[in-house]
Amino acid sequence: MNKQELNEARTNPDFIKYLEETRIDALNTQNISALYEVLDSMLILDLDEKKINEVYEEILKISFFEVEKIVNDGKKLKLKENELYYIRSFYEHAIEKWSFQNIDGAKQLFFVLYNIIDDELLEDALKIHVIALSEAMDLDTFYEKKVDENSVLEDDSHGYFIVNFKFDIKNFLKENSTVLEKEYENLKYLLD
Repeated sequence: MNKQELNEARTNPDFIKYLEETRIDALNTQNISALYEVLDSMLILDLDEKKINEVYEEILKISFFEVEKIVNDGKKLKLKENELYYIRSFYEHAIEKWSFQNIDGAKQLFFVLYNIIDDELLEDALKIHVIALSEAMDLDTFYEKKVDENSVLEDDSHGYFIVNFKFDIKNFLKENSTVLEKEYENLKYLLD
């Protein structure tokens, strides 16, 4: 959307009413896909920060609750349906922690996430995140040194995640296997 289209959407009373009704309904029904639709729209349109935070907090509450149920059933999360949104919320929460220099908090979330998902590409990418965090690398440096921002994603399900890098992923993981083993030993308690 260009600036004019954004301004039209921001000032369109019918759209704002629809968005508010959807927000209230999604909060009441705990519909995570609708909550993300509302959140994404509100962020793009730069709307009320208090309401954005309320939606985001509800997404996190739903995700943590649902993920716990899935993991306690001995299952792994897949990048499909609501589980994609649960994974996305964990990932975004970890990125947020990283952006605020909470290295340990971000590393813990990425570690847990790569151990509870069933997707090799994302799992490997999350291991790269953990390796970078084990070096206390800040998020900006991670983007500069590791992320290939010009590559195209193979499918939409990975669109919310950093999965493309400036190097061969398998070789990088092999070269850093001792780092991952050390991190596993330090963080495995989180999986209990």
